[in-house]
Amino acid sequence: MSQKKIKILCLLLIGVFLITSGFGCKSPTGELKEYLKPITLEYWRVWDDDDAFEEIITAYKLIHPNVTINYRKFRYEEYEQALLEAWAEDRGPDIFSIHEGWLRKYQTKIEPMPAETKMAVQYTKSGIKKEIAYKLETRPTPTHREIKEIFADTVYNDIVIDGRVYGFPLSLETLIMFYNRDLLNQAGISQAPTDWNTFVEAVQKITRYNSQGNVARAGAAMGTGSNTNNSFDILSILMMQSGATMTNSRGYASFTSVDKGSDYNPGQKAIEFYTDFATPTQSSYTWDLTMDNSFASFLSGQVGMMFNYNHNLSSIRAQAPRLNLGIAPIPQVKPDSPVNYGSYWLETVSKKSAHTNQAWDFILYATKEANVKSYLDKTKSPTALKSLVNSQLEDEDLYAAATQILTASNWYIGKNQPATEEAFKEMIDTYLEATIDKEKEGIVNRAISKINQTVD
Repeated sequence: MSQKKIKILCLLLIGVFLITSGFGCKSPTGELKEYLKPITLEYWRVWDDDDAFEEIITAYKLIHPNVTINYRKFRYEEYEQALLEAWAEDRGPDIFSIHEGWLRKYQTKIEPMPAETKMAVQYTKSGIKKEIAYKLETRPTPTHREIKEIFADTVYNDIVIDGRVYGFPLSLETLIMFYNRDLLNQAGISQAPTDWNTFVEAVQKITRYNSQGNVARAGAAMGTGSNTNNSFDILSILMMQSGATMTNSRGYASFTSVDKGSDYNPGQKAIEFYTDFATPTQSSYTWDLTMDNSFASFLSGQVGMMFNYNHNLSSIRAQAPRLNLGIAPIPQVKPDSPVNYGSYWLETVSKKSAHTNQAWDFILYATKEANVKSYLDKTKSPTALKSLVNSQLEDEDLYAAATQILTASNWYIGKNQPATEEAFKEMIDTYLEATIDKEKEGIVNRAISKINQTVD
């Protein structure tokens, strides 16, 4: 048995001993007795195994011995359907995790955070004769000001809708750059690019063509929609860094809006810059639709740089153990004013839960700094808490994401995230085939129309 499991077992045994031993325990009455009734909270998530929460759940149960938490992990591919089926049958989890991009889609299924929680708490009463006692505690939940102080700024902007709070994150990922150190070294590139101009120069130095003029080795995996992982995220951050207005005041997509008082169209320029990497007539040409998936190509050593998230790190190392991997922040349009793309999951409470008070209390407990640190240490994930950013800057695997957390943001992509992402991929791939500006403008406008159909 591992030392960790021995420690947890000992804590549980101590708790049982205190309840059943000579410490004694007076029988609770009245309202306290009601709050001490045994309950079970069903907790559904994806990605993380139950050992990521083992310590948190065990510590919570020592304070609230009447609360049992059943943790269940789902495969990503089956998760959303499992939620929909459970809700249709009036069952399912009390606590569940959703991507921040799903929040408005499932807003009606979520119980917003209450102004306070009330819980029965177990403690040891001091005195000559030690005894276990219980008390009711009413705990105020975080204010909007406190949320802004505790979490990265993008979190507040995402989780608060019409003044109500709908969930909290345990971590926050940002789009980062993975690179093949060997390919950069061979090209004479001593450092990963920090801006897009030096990125283009690096791409040109790394790219190799065969005798037919086709790409034999790509400087970077970008420029297309369907075979570039995270093409939506990459193009989004290029638009945002360029100053594009992603949505108007009513929440509708408008990322090609022209800057006020200028003929410069930041959204259109970002699309052109992105697709140049897949356009044979451009000097930055390095990628096209005939190539394999960008992730697989990078693993095989045929790509110098790609953009992805920290949660893929273990998979990269497992599948390509000999790859001389480097990790860096993404390049910037204006390095002195960085803009980064955030993507994360939220812990939320089901409106169908019979125990919304206890479910919210557990989320608030789990997202406290000490407990979040336990989770982050086990999962090797970037933090969403401002207080933990500096500690992650010393970690080689987390450094790139940690430097970007405070400047991370995203945009409201409607109630159907897959549809919006598919509209982007289609727009990019069709844009590559267009030859005249009017045709390109029409392609972009059609994508905007498709996205806006999912807003309401």
